[in-house]
Amino acid sequence: MKYIRKSNERGRVDMGWLQSNHSFSFGSYYDPNHMGVSVLRVINDDIVQPGEGFGTHGHRDMEIISYVINGALEHKDSTGNKYTVPAGEVQRMSAGSGVTHSEYNASDEETVNFLQIWIQPKITGIKPSYEQKRIEQNGPLTPLVTPNGLDDSLSINQDASLYRLRLIRSESHELKTKDRIGYLHLVEGTIKVGNTVFSAGDAFALEQNDMVVIEALEGIEALWFDLPLVH
Repeated sequence: MKYIRKSNERGRVDMGWLQSNHSFSFGSYYDPNHMGVSVLRVINDDIVQPGEGFGTHGHRDMEIISYVINGALEHKDSTGNKYTVPAGEVQRMSAGSGVTHSEYNASDEETVNFLQIWIQPKITGIKPSYEQKRIEQNGPLTPLVTPNGLDDSLSINQDASLYRLRLIRSESHELKTKDRIGYLHLVEGTIKVGNTVFSAGDAFALEQNDMVVIEALEGIEALWFDLPLVH
């Protein structure tokens, strides 16, 4: 576990309507030591004020995942999709050959907190596509996004998978990689890994053929990324 990303060391942006913490370099925040892990390029922890949001803008050749923690997002895009994404649901948009979209806080009264995740695609120039789903937890580690949409998960144009990890207090779970790269982002709660304590917003990466045991010091929710080796 050579790469550790603490919450209070992330890049911070405050635009009034938006407060965001950037795990990796993004927009005006640049740090050559934090450019992403494997094909995982962006994790922005965004809090958007009521009725505000990201106006229509374009993307291409990026797999974009929104994980809503609290509140709800209102999504519109140039392929005709118009949906509300409430807390507990996961959204995946493949920008492919090009798409424009907007993401707004669906409430006029409450903030929305979501993780904006970008993963570099395996194949560029594909037809844009969109999926959204509520995926019920099935055991400690539940697949949310996988290359082939296995086990009722969303699909992605990359050899990468995203899982939701949930543990109750004092429960432990083993994470390991085999010829892969792993990345854990803690959404809620506190865990202990060896002698190191991680709190909400903290993260760490595992190199190939690595293993750690996570001990939940309270009820926790985390995202576990299973990522390919890149050269």
